[in-house]
Order: sequence, then structure tokens, then C-alpha cells
Amino acid sequence: MSATTTATAVETTPAVLRLRAGDDETRRADEETRRADEETRQFLVDLCSGLSVTPLPPPRARDETLAHAPVRTTHLSPEEEKTALRNALRYFPESCHAELAAEFAAELRRYGHIYMYRFMPDTSRIRAYPLRLYPGQSRQATSIILMIMNNLDHRVAQFPQELVTYGGNGQVFSNWAQFRLTLHYLSTMTDRQTLALYSGHPLGLFPSTPAAPRAVVTNGLVIPNHSTRRDYDRMFALGVTQYGQMTAGSYCYIGPQGIVHGTTLTVLNAGRLYLGSAELAGRVFLTSGLGGMSGAQAKAATVSGCVGVIAEVSREAIYKRHAQGWLDEVIDDLDSLVERVRRARQERRPVSIGFHGNAVSVWERMVEEHRRTGELLVDLGSDQTSCHAPFSGGYYPVQLGYDEARRVLAAEPDRFRQLVQESLEPEDLATTDRIAERVMEDIMKDELPEPVRQQYRDNLRWIREAGQHGLVVGSQARILYSDCRGRSAIALAFNEAVRDGTLQGPVIISRDHHDVSGTDSPYRETSNVYDGSAFTADMAVQNCIGDAFRGATWVSLHNGGGVGWGEVVNGGFGMVLDGSPEADERARNMLHWDVNNGIARRSWSGNDNADLAIGRAMEAEPLLRVTRAHRVREDTLLEEALKQ
Repeated sequence: MSATTTATAVETTPAVLRLRAGDDETRRADEETRRADEETRQFLVDLCSGLSVTPLPPPRARDETLAHAPVRTTHLSPEEEKTALRNALRYFPESCHAELAAEFAAELRRYGHIYMYRFMPDTSRIRAYPLRLYPGQSRQATSIILMIMNNLDHRVAQFPQELVTYGGNGQVFSNWAQFRLTLHYLSTMTDRQTLALYSGHPLGLFPSTPAAPRAVVTNGLVIPNHSTRRDYDRMFALGVTQYGQMTAGSYCYIGPQGIVHGTTLTVLNAGRLYLGSAELAGRVFLTSGLGGMSGAQAKAATVSGCVGVIAEVSREAIYKRHAQGWLDEVIDDLDSLVERVRRARQERRPVSIGFHGNAVSVWERMVEEHRRTGELLVDLGSDQTSCHAPFSGGYYPVQLGYDEARRVLAAEPDRFRQLVQESLEPEDLATTDRIAERVMEDIMKDELPEPVRQQYRDNLRWIREAGQHGLVVGSQARILYSDCRGRSAIALAFNEAVRDGTLQGPVIISRDHHDVSGTDSPYRETSNVYDGSAFTADMAVQNCIGDAFRGATWVSLHNGGGVGWGEVVNGGFGMVLDGSPEADERARNMLHWDVNNGIARRSWSGNDNADLAIGRAMEAEPLLRVTRAHRVREDTLLEEALKQ
């Protein structure tokens, strides 16, 4: 600017001409931006206008160039098929029933579910637009719309036209009527209303208070004796429940970046545990899956510094990750793969290699190489395919090619099951990264127990590296694990940055449900609960309820997620940090509970690390008082008592 001013003073005419040209270019750019904003705003207004049936939109076929959900198994009797149609048609006035009934029946028979493709918008335009462009009366409610749109972005969602975000069946909604009605409710509601959502179905707006959540979401909650996979297939086909996974049905998914972080820390700690070091140069990490969340594994390998070999049966998925820059190389020949792994081990440079084929073939070949040469070409192994849905597309049997396997899955589900069984906004993001880094560095200046300090060291490594690896898919977002102190401090720092203009707009914070308090899952998240209560679900339900009255913008409670229907209960939240003092208070109260609820439960169960953490939490917060366990240290005492 100073150079232009100087030039204008010295060379009046040429400088003024240049300035005018610059002004014209600026005006043209501004006008183009205004036109684009207005076009987007009109698209969003139309999208939020509700379920238009006068006249009915024309029938719409799904886009076969996109990936689509596997054909679902229904297990419906003829009478139940009628119920499924009746349930779908109740979203529409009776005058529409004759035209829609046959169409919906065809969808049910062809796809195993009624998605209502006729009411699907142009899904290529669904993405997280700037908040100012959404229609609405409540900023918190329009923030939820933004998150829904981000979950169904083509770059984010696994099967966007079936409303599946990840995991093969992680539904945002069950059908497009629910999507349109929900956006309409959210765009018209005020801060004195709360939207209730029953497994994708928007039950309606109910009077509440500004302090209440703007939405309460439940997914897949059924009575225990009917929480089987077969029951789920039947009820999803009927349109009365859905599997929300962890963050799909609660609108908090941010692409595979979240699992990049978790996988990075897992790989680093696996190196420490099994290889004696987190320095993984030249070490080989062999795994499988490049679809939804598993697409993160290639990036996790390179962030960790190792050689990642990731098998994927879907050509579509593997080349999508390669085109996105998430996967460095693709190989489809086992001989070439073995030679590339040998070379990568010698080069000792981070690289991710995708193998187009079945992981079983790779493992068998690596075993063969070891037997033949004595050379161990794999140091760490894992799997991140959808193990919660092994018989509906989560796994593909090694006996069949990918296309043949999909045909068998649709036409011969029992045979498929048997085969499987046999084979079994950029600048703001950079600013928030810097804020989080600064907060963690400040905390590390204090005296910390070594396990806590190690956690902070790992997360500092993550936050410093993450921005260099192009991890954002969809809305600008970052994942970062931390303890209660770190989370609260980071959230308050974000809110202050919104308040003082360092950040250009509000920040939405959430967490994956497989966090310390959000999930009761005896074979995964609560496997470190030792008192026999790992199968109880009090913690997740308490977590959701407690988050609701402590200031969450929306809360959610799900059956299933990560490990399968009937195996887990998840509680989640979303919170808008808008720079207000009220947001400070909500963040303090809610995040403290959201963490320490689970720590207290684990401490009581006999977990030593949790006991250490809850003791530190009580020292920091006088209002926190939890029941501490008096441990029985000697089993001989119990054995003697039982003998008597």
C-alpha cells in the first residue's frame, strides 16, 4: 500500500491509471463474490424450505458415478413391507401417495431401503458454506445445519446419496424427506425452541429456554432384547431406526482426519510398546482399508514416519485417496509390492503405498517371504475395515473379486456371510492450530506426571505436523486429544480469539464418541473398566444428559458405533463458541463434566491411571468431589474369606 501511495504522488497519471485498473478488478471480483454468495444463499433457502410437494419434483435417479451403499438385507415379511411403505408415505399428503407408492416399493425391493431419491437435492452442492449464508433466526441452529451439510459433502461422505457418512452404514438421516424437514426446522427455529430427532426423524420443535440445547439427537435406541443385527436390518428397512455410528448421526464428523490423529498416536505407542521406540524410520506398518474413516491410515503412517502399506479391495476408494493426495503410491501386483517394501525399508523415508487387492493376500505373501528368506518385512500390523458390519460390506472375502463380491452380497447374502466367515476456512484453521500449540506449551511449563507429559508431547508433535499433510476434507477442522485442563484452556482460548477478531467467525467444538466419557463399549472403550460393569451403559447416558444442561448446543445418544449394533452405547455433543461470555461459562462447565465423568467411573472400577487423574482434577477444582475406591490389594484376603 505504501509503494502505491508513493507512486501516485510522484507519477500522477500512470499511477492513477494503475489504481483505477486495480479498483475495476477489485470491483469485478467483489461483484463476482456477491453473485456467488447470492446464488449460494438462494440454494440454501430452497434447501431449507421444507418438503415441497406442490407440484411433486420429478423422479430422480441416483448418480452411478458415485460410490453407493451396499444393498441392504431387509428380513421383511409381506406385511412388514406394507408397513415400510406406509411409514415412508406418511411424510406426504394423501394426494401424493398413488404416485409415490410404487416408486418407494421399487426402492425397497432394489436397495433394501427407501431413500426417497426423488427428493434428493443436487448433492454435488452440499458442503459447509460460510455461516452468514444460511437462512435462520438462531446462530446455534444454523451452525447445526452447517455441520449436517459438512457430513454429506461428497469429499467427506462415503455414500452421500444414501446419506451415509462413514463406516458403510453411518447414517446422517434415513431418507431425504428427513433431511429436508430437519433443515427447515433448524432454519426457522428460535433460541427458545429445541428440535427432537428420533433416529433421523425430526419429531418437531418444542418450547425450551436459550440455555437448553438447540437439538437432542438419538439414534438406534431399542430395548435390549431386540438389539440384534437382524432386528436392526428389519427396523432400518421399516424406516423406524438408523445406525448413526459415532459422529455421523450426531453431525460431528470432520472427514478421516480425526482417525488420522488417533491412528498416529496408536502407531507411535505401538512402536514404543512392541519395537522399543517411537522412531519408526524404515519400519513397515501393514493394514487394510482406505474407505471412510480408514482412509486416514495412509496419512497416519507418513505422519508417524514409517512405511505404510494399506490394502484396499475397492479400486474406487484407493484411487480416490490417491487423487486426494492422501496416498502416495498405488500397486496392484504382489511381486512389485514386495520389492517396493524392501526398497522403502532401505530408504527409511515416510511413504504410504496402497495395494489394490485383499489384505489377506498381502499377509499370506509376507508370511511366505519370511518362510522363504527369513526376512521379516512387516513390523506392525493392524486393520481398519468396518469390522462392525463384516457381512454387509465391511469385509470382502478373499475368495471373490470386488465386483463379484458386491453381486454376491446383494443376491446371495447367506453365501457372502459364509465366505467372509471363511476368510476372517484455511487461515482460521492455522490460527486455531497455533492457539492450541501455545496453550499446550504453556501447560507443559508446569510440573506434570510423566504419563501426562508424554501425552502432551505426542499431541504437540501432532499439531505441529498436521497442517503440513493436507488433512482437511470438507469444512476447516482439526482433531486433538487432550486432558480436561488442556481441553478447557484450548476452548477458552478459541472463544477469546473469536471475541477479539483473531478468528473470523465462531468455532464449533466436539469430540469423537470413543472418548473418555462418551462410550460404553466392553470390547473397546470400556475394556479398561475392571469391576464387571463394562457392559453397563450408565456413563454414556449420564454423559449426554449432563452435557445437555451444562451448555451443549446439541447432544446425541446412539446405539452402536465403531463396534456394532447392540455392542455399544455412545453419547456425543456439539458446542458453538461464538465469542460471548456465556460461551466461556458453557465451555468451562460442560468440558469439565464431559471428561471427569468417565475418569471418575474408571477410577471407581480400579483403573490406576484414572485414579491419578481424578485426584489431580479434585485438587484443581474444589467443587469436584467423587467417591474414591478403597482397594483390596491382596487376593489372599478374598480367597481366605471365600474358603470360610
